Order: sequence, then C-alpha cells, then structure tokens
Amino acid sequence: MNRIKEKLQENPSKKLLSIYFTAGYPEPEDTVTILKELQGSGVDMVEIGLPFSDPLADGPVIQRSSEAALKNGMTTNKLFSQLENIRESIDIPLLIMGYFNPILQHGVEKFCRKCSEIGIDGLIVPDLPLEEYELQYKEIFQQYDLLPVFLITPQTSEARIREIDRASEGFIYMVSTAAVTGGTKGFGDEQKEYFTRVSKMGLKNPLIVGFGIKDATSFEQATEVTNGAIIGSAFIKKLTDSGSSGITDFINSIR
Repeated sequence: MNRIKEKLQENPSKKLLSIYFTAGYPEPEDTVTILKELQGSGVDMVEIGLPFSDPLADGPVIQRSSEAALKNGMTTNKLFSQLENIRESIDIPLLIMGYFNPILQHGVEKFCRKCSEIGIDGLIVPDLPLEEYELQYKEIFQQYDLLPVFLITPQTSEARIREIDRASEGFIYMVSTAAVTGGTKGFGDEQKEYFTRVSKMGLKNPLIVGFGIKDATSFEQATEVTNGAIIGSAFIKKLTDSGSSGITDFINSIR
C-alpha cells in the first residue's frame, strides 16, 4: 500500500503533522539531514518543495527560500540525486510539492518514474488543474503509484470539492485562506466555519489544512474538525534562524 494511505489509516483519530521545506535550503546539501531530523522528531509526513522561480501561491518566506535554493544550484536532477537512497533511512511518507513547469520540462513520465524509483509517495502540483490531470496524466500517476493531492480554498464550491474528493486517493489539501502562504495570523470565525462546513460534507478523503499554521495554538485550531495540518513558512523561518539544529525543539513545540 502507498505510504500516504498507510499513514492515514494507521490511527484515524490522530491529528497528523506534515512539514514543508524547500529542497536546497538553507544549504544545498541539507535535504537529507532535514528529513532525518524531521522523522526523528515524530513528524507524520514531509512535503519536499521543488524550488521554482515564479511560485504563485507562496508567500515571501517560501519565495526567499526558493530563490536561495536556486542560487545554491538546486535543480530537479540534483534533488533526485540527493534522494537516491533515501528509503534506506526514511520510512515516513514523502511528497514533492512543486509547480508544473519544472515537471513538464523534465518530462512528466520521466519525472514520475524517477519519483517512484526513489520512493516518493505523492505529488502536490498547485497549478495542475484537475481536468488536465484526469485527461493527460492520471494514468502516469497511477502507473507509478503516486497520489495526486489537490487544493481547495474557502472559495471552492461544494460541487468542485466533491469533484476533487472523487479524483483524490490520499488526502485533500485544505488551504485555510485565499491569501499566500505565511500571511495568516491565527484563524478567525470565517475560517473555522469553513473547516466545519467542509468537514460535515462526508468526504471520503481526509482533510489536511495548510497555510497559516505556525504554533501549537494554530495547529490545534486547524485540526479541531480536520485530520491534520501542514506547517511551511514557520518551519522555514526556524531553519533560517537556527538551521537543522532547531528542528526537534520546533516540532516538540507544536504538539
């Protein structure tokens, strides 16, 4: 079974913590060190960000980390090289999160095949529309056992959410706000209503909230009626301040 599915079924009552970081940041060879520290700290899943020069949904913290990673020489091939033997030491689910342009440039099937070979479990591609995925790439994803993860926002219609739920096999990435990453200061009534509304839809896929989770309080708020949360910008800030040495303390402060 795909590791994401296994993790989601392992303990349905557990609130999952997923961490996002940008490959090649702060230093070009930090990727494996960070993954080992995160697994040792008890994180449930990790999203490895493939840096891109025009990250539309990312706020300033992640944008700066992408710019730095690209200056550090991070490329798709370099990331694959770093992850070549990652399954010898890492057994938690790993996803690659990135924009479609670098994947297309690499060759979609070639990219997916390599992901499968090194043990990647899913892909989050925010600018790959559901219809395009189903028409052109679904068979490739399935061939290489890569789960697609689609995003919903507070503005996504109920009909569209149900379409995404039907097409998904792992979890739904529930964007907490229409703003970019890293900009939310806690969750207000509007967001809590959104979490509750979608959680009551009876979807087949778990809901994992992203954008705006930065500490124990926001993690608790985000997971009150959902299945987990993703921390990105706050974690990258921690890496910027203290490198990989501060990872365990940061994760312990969340839950």
